[in-house]
Parts: sequence; structure tokens; C-alpha cells
Amino acid sequence: MNKYSHIFFNDLHFQIIEQIKKFNDKEVEPHGLQWENDGCVPNEIIKKLGQLGYLGIRYPKKYGGLELDLMTSVVFQEALSRNTFAGFTIGALVHTDMASPHLMHAGNPSQIEKYMPGIVSGDCLTAVAISEPNMGSDVAAIQTKAEKVNNGFVINGTKIYITNGVRADLYFVAVKTGDADSKHRGLSIFLIPKNTPGFNVISSLDKHGWRSSDTAELSFSDCFIPFENMLGEENHGFYSIMENFQIERIALTSMAIGQCQIAIEITLDWLKLRKTFGKTLWSNSSIRQKMAKHIAKLHSLRAFLYETVLKIDKGEKCVSEVSMLKALSGEISFELLNDCVQFHGGLGYMTNTPIERIYRDVRILSIGGGATEIMLEEVAKRN
Repeated sequence: MNKYSHIFFNDLHFQIIEQIKKFNDKEVEPHGLQWENDGCVPNEIIKKLGQLGYLGIRYPKKYGGLELDLMTSVVFQEALSRNTFAGFTIGALVHTDMASPHLMHAGNPSQIEKYMPGIVSGDCLTAVAISEPNMGSDVAAIQTKAEKVNNGFVINGTKIYITNGVRADLYFVAVKTGDADSKHRGLSIFLIPKNTPGFNVISSLDKHGWRSSDTAELSFSDCFIPFENMLGEENHGFYSIMENFQIERIALTSMAIGQCQIAIEITLDWLKLRKTFGKTLWSNSSIRQKMAKHIAKLHSLRAFLYETVLKIDKGEKCVSEVSMLKALSGEISFELLNDCVQFHGGLGYMTNTPIERIYRDVRILSIGGGATEIMLEEVAKRN
């Protein structure tokens, strides 16, 4: 990672970093371009992470998990993100840190017993369906509706921009169960398996970046879901979503750091080799100083992330800090990659060169999981 990591890391963390580096070199980089063309990553690759134990870092050992802390998850997240195909990375992290935590946080014993072993092994790929065509970042504005009937609910509505939406086996779906005026007090979360009658993938969406991840629009048309598939209490789903957003935003910050780190390494190699007018680009003091500033910002962001995660592991909420991290990570990564592409010149503009691909992939980091503007408002109202 970097020479200061020993302050935060233990021997296990360094072992994870080394193992994941080998995984990226062997399993990801040689195949990523094919996945970009296919618009998805084979489920077998996610299962390989399960075989290594990384799909259940914080989950109980009795389900195959490692039962470790959030810091260990962050080490894994950052290490996994140090490849040039972020579409692969986000598919894995949605499964480990954005979708399946809903089950662990709000599931009852029978639900956890039924689904968690497959989640940890990778046999049951997960997705979380919150976003809708007209809601933006306003979770309370969800329009997908569940009406109570005998033995369950009937769901109607549409979800959009759902990562793993095409390939997932199990979906955590946020639905309005309260009346029209209930807003955040009227949301619930349902477990909806693939192939449930009335549930369909409308389309696989084409994207600017993250092209090796599948992203879908989902439709629910008179989709019957039994009572036992409700996750947690009826009308209390909003609070579960907000709690999970904390973990999601931590994962996206880790992802930004990993992407920035590999972009810096690629760009430094280029600057020290590329010659113009008889000198390397690295001999230009303006370029050196710009890169030095980016490196300093990345070190600061990483230290802030680790400090915040240690607080969370001690039981602190850290809502303001996580919002700061999410806002900063999107800005820092985009500013860095903009300069990296510039310093690569024409090569940086060529499709599917590593730096061009990372540039496209980081653009979403200031949008997804809470736009920068929303995150800054969260910080402002708490300070």
C-alpha cells in the first residue's frame, strides 16, 4: 500500500494485500478487456473470491465467513480496487459491502441461515435495488409500491441503475409499504430471488465507465412476495438503508483510493520514460509538483479513511466523517485522473488504454452512492 500503512495494518492485512495483488494479476487483468466487451464478469470469478474467503470478511464463521472487522474489509476493498477494470471491482463490492449487509443487519435467523452460506461462497450473487427513474438521491421518494394481500405483498414498480442487476441471484429491494404521505417512515426491504414471477430484467444498460459490470433496469409487475421475505420490520426499511449507506460509502472511498494509487503508478512510469524535446516529462518541475500534490492528497484521504474506520470499529457512527470521505474521494480521484490523462497526451485519449479506462471509471464516484452535493449538505447540517 504505502510506507505508512504499518501504523494501521497487522500481518493479516499485509497477507490480504499480497494475495489480492496476485489475484488481480492472474484473474483480472488478463481477462478484463473481454469482460468490458461482454458487459459483465463471469460469476465464476466472484466464486474464486469466495473460495479465498473474501466474500464474508465480517460475516459469522458458522456461515463460512471470517468474522473480522471493518478495517480488514477496507484493506480488501482497496487492494481489490488496484486493477484497471473497476467494473469487476464494483460488482464484487456491491455483493460484499452494499447488498448482502442488508441481510446481516436486518435479517431474521431463518433468512440468514437460508441465504448467507451461498452469499459467502459466491453461489448466491446479490444486488441491492433502491434507485428509481425519478427519485435521484431522495430515498424517501421511492414509488415502487407493495400492497398487502393474503399471505404477502404484491409489488409494482421499476428500479434502475442496479449493479449486478442482470446476473444476481438475490435482490434486496426497497419498496413503499406505507401510505402516500408516509415518506421515509413507509419503506420496507424485501428479499426477491431471481425468477420470481412478475419480476423481470427489462434491459442491460450501456455505460460510460464500469463497462465490465452489468447494470440493469428492473420491473415488478404484480409480483407476489410472501411475508417471510420481508427483511426487518415493516415500514422501517429507510433506517436500514441509511445504515448501509455508511458501509457503501466507505467501500466507494476505498475503491477511489485503490484506483488513484494504480493511476499514479502508471503515470509515474510513463512520465519517467516519455521524452519530449530530448528530456523526460518527469524533468519538468511543473509536472512533478502537480503529481506530488496529487500524491499528498491521496495520502491524506487514505489516513482520514483509516482513522474513521477505526472509530466505526469502536462503535462510533461517524456519519459526518463518512460523508466527507465520500465527497472528497470523488473530487480527488477525478482531479487526479484528469491530469493523468493530460500527461499521457494522445495515448491517454485512446480507448481502452489503462489510464483512459480508469479515467472513465472514476467519473461515477462523485455520483453513485450519494452525489458530492448531497454529501456536502450532510456535512454542513452536522457542523
